[in-house]
Amino acid sequence: MSNGVDAGEQKQELNFLMQARRDKLDRLREAGVEPFGYSYARSHTATEAIAALGDADEGPEVSVAGRLVSWRSQGKTAFGHLADMDGRVQLYFRKDEVGDALFAQLGDYDLGDWIGVRGHMMRTRTGEATVKVAHVEMLSKSLRPLPLGKEQLVDGQVVRYSAFSDTEQRARQRYADLAVHPEVRALFRARSVLTRTIRSQLDALGYLEVETPVLQPLYGGAAARPFITHHNTLDMPLYLRIADELYLKRLIVGGFERVYEIGHDFRNEGIDRTHNPEFTMLEFYEAFADYTTMMSRVESLLVGAAEAIRAIPIVGEKVPHLVTPFPRIEWVPSLSKAAGADVMAISDAELRTLAERIGVPKVATLSRPKVLDEMFQALVESQIDTPTFVVDYPKELSPLAKPKRGGPEGITERFELFARGKELANAFSELNDPIDQRERFEAQAALRAAGDDEASGVDEDYLRAMEYGMPPTGGVGIGIDRLFMYLTDTQNIRDVILFPTMRPE
Repeated sequence: MSNGVDAGEQKQELNFLMQARRDKLDRLREAGVEPFGYSYARSHTATEAIAALGDADEGPEVSVAGRLVSWRSQGKTAFGHLADMDGRVQLYFRKDEVGDALFAQLGDYDLGDWIGVRGHMMRTRTGEATVKVAHVEMLSKSLRPLPLGKEQLVDGQVVRYSAFSDTEQRARQRYADLAVHPEVRALFRARSVLTRTIRSQLDALGYLEVETPVLQPLYGGAAARPFITHHNTLDMPLYLRIADELYLKRLIVGGFERVYEIGHDFRNEGIDRTHNPEFTMLEFYEAFADYTTMMSRVESLLVGAAEAIRAIPIVGEKVPHLVTPFPRIEWVPSLSKAAGADVMAISDAELRTLAERIGVPKVATLSRPKVLDEMFQALVESQIDTPTFVVDYPKELSPLAKPKRGGPEGITERFELFARGKELANAFSELNDPIDQRERFEAQAALRAAGDDEASGVDEDYLRAMEYGMPPTGGVGIGIDRLFMYLTDTQNIRDVILFPTMRPE
């Protein structure tokens, strides 16, 4: 452990502190105080209480509630700070104001306790808006010390020296991370604003929000390895969905012309800086539209989301200013130029040799489409910084996209949006020819049989739906986690997921 303190000494110290808090708990109960309250009539948040004082030296009576996050006692007076979701406000206790018994009881309060206080607002000699406490009530006794850091005023700015800086522990104990880091609370408030803004924009365009199955008898809509479970009563395997696509397009067939879903998808893949097995996706589909229409939709959604997040303190200053239209490059020419060869014309052997030369791992175990995809990620995708549409993908990488109108054989109408080297969105002019779709499903099934565990199979029910007739449709999938990472300049996906998937401690 750091600072020359071993794990045993730290545990002993923590046990001592926790026992001391339990002793205080017992004393409160002996004094007739219930340390775990039922409710509290709060009249103001911390920020509202400060606003109620305005520029005056004295203000109205307020009742505020939150955590006790700082404390200093000076004989017959004491100062502290109470923090709630909205902000923090200073508290001022005088023995002759709250009474001898209640003032003595403050000795059994600890940092991290949830308390409610009532009193008039006032301004101290240093100018800080403060609650002059007339009554204090214990709402929930904290039995474990929060890893609160220290704060210092440097050049007029508050600098926090956190005692809780280990990023892995912060992700494991998100509740503690949120409790001691207001900037983390601001980040996740911004994430809520992101999804709320996207919803409002799609609703305004006439899209219908729907829900589709998470447990599916056959997974599809993407290239990924699924999580598999078993339904006991039906005695059948089920899969956690890897995408919402095929069910949403069934709804297009059924007559809903604009639909969307924001929900969780699951992929049984590795965990790294940009991947979590459980993640949030937005998918939306529009009848009578194609992928060019959907590019405009994506640009509008991202600009609107960026503007909404930019208005949030702390977080907003990191949000980039997006300029539309976003640049567009073609998939095949861009990869061929970067690789120094026509990647669609060379043989499998030449392609694999080229892939090995640029550092693609385990080339011999990959299908040709997967080799192309890995090469693109290494040579092109990783070099894209500002939001850029990559358009017109090979058919073998796009089993659900329509062929390119007037384009070369084997190219589809598909785009992906990349920024800072990572995919943010994926979209197609959706394939609505059931005969062509069956052929592509069967090609995917052949890849799966050959060992590609990310390839899908043949979804007969989806084919049946298509045979009833699916109108021309544009569809988009946007990874909410990665989009939020980009907009807030966050480097690790687990920092934008409240409870990311992690190994057991």
